[in-house]
Amino acid sequence: MMTVRVACFILMVTVTPYGWQTWIFAAGAAVLPYLAVVVANTGNQEEVIVAERPSREIEAPPSQPAAPPATDDGIIRIQENPPREDR
Repeated sequence: MMTVRVACFILMVTVTPYGWQTWIFAAGAAVLPYLAVVVANTGNQEEVIVAERPSREIEAPPSQPAAPPATDDGIIRIQENPPREDR
């Protein structure tokens, strides 16, 4: 298609006197790139994508025991991670 487009462009410039043929060659030079892209993108549509069911790969850690009751000393303590026992 691109070869035909180049030929249309060359004929559009070289054919004299300019007339209705010039408009046909100009239309061919303008429309053929669009058609070439559309044809190239349609390609082979035989590939079928099958969705896979998600599975759980990592088990959640066991839930932490309840925090000890807070003392009534007016201090709020927040502990995000339990202390490590391997130290």
